[in-house]
This record gives sequence, structure tokens and C-alpha cells, in this order.
Amino acid sequence: MSDNFGDNLSDDSASDDSASDDSASEDSASEEVAHAPSPPSLDALSLAARAIEAIVMVSTDPVPETVLAQVTELPVATIGAICQELASGYASQDRGFQFAEVAGGWRYQSHGDLADYVERYVREGQVARLSGAALETLAIIAYKQPISRAQASSIRGVNVDGVLRTLEQRGFVEEVARDDGPGQAILFGTTVMFLERLGIASVRDLPPLGEFVPSAAVVEALEDTLRVGPEDTQLVLSEEEADAQNHGALQDDN
Repeated sequence: MSDNFGDNLSDDSASDDSASDDSASEDSASEEVAHAPSPPSLDALSLAARAIEAIVMVSTDPVPETVLAQVTELPVATIGAICQELASGYASQDRGFQFAEVAGGWRYQSHGDLADYVERYVREGQVARLSGAALETLAIIAYKQPISRAQASSIRGVNVDGVLRTLEQRGFVEEVARDDGPGQAILFGTTVMFLERLGIASVRDLPPLGEFVPSAAVVEALEDTLRVGPEDTQLVLSEEEADAQNHGALQDDN
């Protein structure tokens, strides 16, 4: 009887230990569930998808998932799933563009089977002429390259930021180096397309600037027309005297 009683105690003790372990496991699981971050709502996911579309749309380079995760404050895994879903959605709609993962990031790009149309547009669609300001800036860069944005603006006397962006987009100028001075300004130069459009082999084939400088006789004639002569000085003094007399007359009247 004592043996059976001991066996019962042993069984009861084992049962109590097992129950205690189960309770501890349940408590631990409850704590993990309590501390686990709640999954984003459908509204949050929808907003994140729209944000990703906007960010990738305005970016000139592929946007990594880590950057998208930082901006949207969502896990990288969630961002990856959203991007994959966006890519699949565009593909199923048979769009002319793709949402593609390229070089470690996501970007929009034209669909591969439409390359012929894109090439035709690039070659024949760009028919707009350059403005006078763009031609002036392009000439400055061509003859003074490599040249910084600030130097080009100083020569033209106006800001060239907008014109320079246009020239870059048209493929006539590009970044070629960095200045060694403070700030390490970007230096610009002309491109191979620029040479092709002018039909020259290198910038050394550009016509010398001396051909566009007025001759000494023309410069002298311009100086003569702009120079103030004695009769002009007398005229200026006469106008000043007249103003002074009028001013004195007004004071006498008062």
C-alpha cells in the first residue's frame, strides 16, 4: 500500500510539473503575441503601394527596397511583397511599361517588345529646336570645357540651371569631372552626340573664336559711337543747369 501511495505521489508530482510547464509555455507564448508587431492594415498596404509608385516614378535611378521601407516605415519583406504584386498587376494588364527589379532596386521601364517604337521616337521624335539661350550655353561649354555650372552662368550673366538640364536631357552635354577646388563643383563637357550633330571628329575641329570677333576697324567704330564727346558733355551740363534753374524757381515761388 505504501508503494502504491508513493507511486501515486510520484504520478501526481509529475502531473503537476507537466501542468506547470504547459502553463509557463502558454504564458511565454502570450507574451510573445503581445509584444509581436501587428500586421499592417489593408489601408496601410494600399497607401504604401501608392507611395512606392510615386517614389519610383520620380526617381531617375532604381530605388532599393531598403529605401522604400525607410520611407514607408514598413518591413523590407512587406515592401518586397508589395513590389512583386505591383509588377504582376502591371504585367497582367499588358501595359506598355514594366515595374522591374533592376540593379538592386525597382524602376519603371518601357516594355521590351515596344523597343522599335521607342527607338523611332528617340531618333525622329525629338524635332524641337534649341532656344537661343540653350545655344549660347552650349557654345560656352563647347569652347570652355570642362566648365562648371557657376562659370557658365558667370559668362552668360544669367543662371543656366534650366538650360543646362535641357542640354543634358537632349544628350549634348554631360558631367565629365569634378573640380579640385572647394566644393568640388561638377564640370561639364560636350558629348559624342554633339560631335555627331556638328559632323566633326573632336572639339579641336570647332571653328576658331577669332573668326567671330569683330575686326579692329569695327571695334574702333563701335568705340567712337559709344564715346562721349565734348558736345555731349556740354549737353549734359546744360540739362543739369536747366534742372537747377527750375529747382531754384520753384523755391522762389514758395
